[in-house]
Amino acid sequence: MDWSLVADNLLSPPILFFVLGMTAGLLRSDLAIPEAVTKLLSLYLLWAIGITGGIKIREAGFDPETLTSLGLAIGLAIVVPIYVFALLRKKLDTDNAAALCAVYGSVSAVTFLTASAFLQRSGIEYGGHMVAALALMESPAILIAVMFSRSAHAKERGTLPSFGESLREAALNGPVVLLTGSMLIGAVVGQRGHELLKPLYVDLFQGVLTFFLLELGLVAARRWRVLKVVGWQMIAFAIVVPLINAAMAMSLAKLFRLSLPNAYLLTVLAASASYIAAPAAIRQAIPRASAGLYIPLALAVTFPFNIAIGLPLYWVVASWLWR
Repeated sequence: MDWSLVADNLLSPPILFFVLGMTAGLLRSDLAIPEAVTKLLSLYLLWAIGITGGIKIREAGFDPETLTSLGLAIGLAIVVPIYVFALLRKKLDTDNAAALCAVYGSVSAVTFLTASAFLQRSGIEYGGHMVAALALMESPAILIAVMFSRSAHAKERGTLPSFGESLREAALNGPVVLLTGSMLIGAVVGQRGHELLKPLYVDLFQGVLTFFLLELGLVAARRWRVLKVVGWQMIAFAIVVPLINAAMAMSLAKLFRLSLPNAYLLTVLAASASYIAAPAAIRQAIPRASAGLYIPLALAVTFPFNIAIGLPLYWVVASWLWR
């Protein structure tokens, strides 16, 4: 096990700027990044990772490991929101339980980007199809959450929910469209597109990710204040559930003999929580759910935990298991 790789992740510019943002926010600095800039950065990151994955898939093709990885990704994206909803329904109302199952059943593109950037800096190759896994894991939890909520309200009204409408809302969510669309375009253009777009999606990527994590540090610090009213049980949930999901994903990856880098990224995806795509969809589809609950838990607890502790922890454990 090369511990220098772990230290490299913790001391990398993106992580350090995230810490800077959190520190500035907690100290109530007036440092701020305009919302329009933040939105542009998030769209760029989704576009860049989609293009990268599509081009790599075009180069690699669909070998057995690719199909296995994608199958495991889809399975996790279905199982996780169902068990999270069942767990939370004992404590919360249907809408809030559904919202949290969407957030924790979906994935964080930025957490994935940070993990993949760590592998790239370390010179470790991973399958481009893992970007497809990211895209595939984004929507199922949103769809399942919407169906849970609508089914419950439909029973109250004595009507049946529309599966087609629920599916359309999840599939046409903006970030999901950009990510999957960019991936498809990358698969079409292949190496020709790589040469044309390399200055944008390769050379600029690390700098944009670093600046974006600075903003997320500021946002996470602001959300910390909201957690005072959430309660320690929900804060514990936001840490324990990602660890359970990580253990589940790593066990499956080991069972089905994925390579170490791909197993690591699958684990990171399963352990992450969406604070961009899923909340954006849930605010429209399940308006009765409290955004003051699911956004702070994902952004101010799970995201910092994964960035500071989870990513190196998952790598250490996976490296030990794959010796």
